[in-house]
Parts: sequence; structure tokens; C-alpha cells
Amino acid sequence: MRSILLPLALVMTGAAPPPDWGTARDVEVRLSSFAFTPPRIELRAGEPVRLELVNDMLASRSFHAPRFFTSAQVLPADRARLSGGAVRLKPGERRSIRLVAPAPGNYQLRSGRLLQAALGMRGTIVVR
Repeated sequence: MRSILLPLALVMTGAAPPPDWGTARDVEVRLSSFAFTPPRIELRAGEPVRLELVNDMLASRSFHAPRFFTSAQVLPADRARLSGGAVRLKPGERRSIRLVAPAPGNYQLRSGRLLQAALGMRGTIVVR
């Protein structure tokens, strides 16, 4: 009886079951001097993802995508790692952000430093 009531309660309240983070797809993005690798990140709407950000440099770098992070469902424990729609990484740091991809669209990605962004540290997150 209990196994029937939980799914029924979720349907009635419109709440979706929590994502299974054990099956989330890992998407690694490397931050270097003036580039994100890959520069184009492709996700599916509603897909649970573990975004693995890796700073390959001896200086701090940032992954700045405020519209994307505002639209995505970021796991509350990982939301504290965001500041102003960006993830800042110390030299050599690796950081994981778990999220559910937002509605379809193109979301701009850039360095938090305008000079780095102007010199090519830009990208796109494409959600289908």
C-alpha cells in the first residue's frame, strides 16, 4: 500500500522524484588560459548531470554562466559553490556541480574576467 501512495502523492502534488545522482552523466570542462574545453557543452533538458570543472592553470579561473545556473536545478549542497552565477576555481582545482539541465535553449558561458572573455574564453551550453 505504501509503495502506491508515494507515487500517487508525487503525481498529485506535481513534484518530481529526486534525480538518481548515481546515474548522472559526468560532463568534464577544462579551463585553461583563454579557453573552455569543450567550448560547446550539450545537455538534454531534465537530464541529471555532474558538471566537473577542472582548472588546468596556475592562476584562478571562473566558469561564468548566470542564466544557465539560474535556470537549472542545482543540488542545494552544490549551490553554495556558486557566486553570482559563476564557479570560481583556484589554481589546479577540480570542482563538481550536480544539477538537472534546464529548459531547452542556448546559454552563454564565459570567463568571469572580461579580458579573458574578450580574448576567447567563451562557450555555449546547448540544452535540447
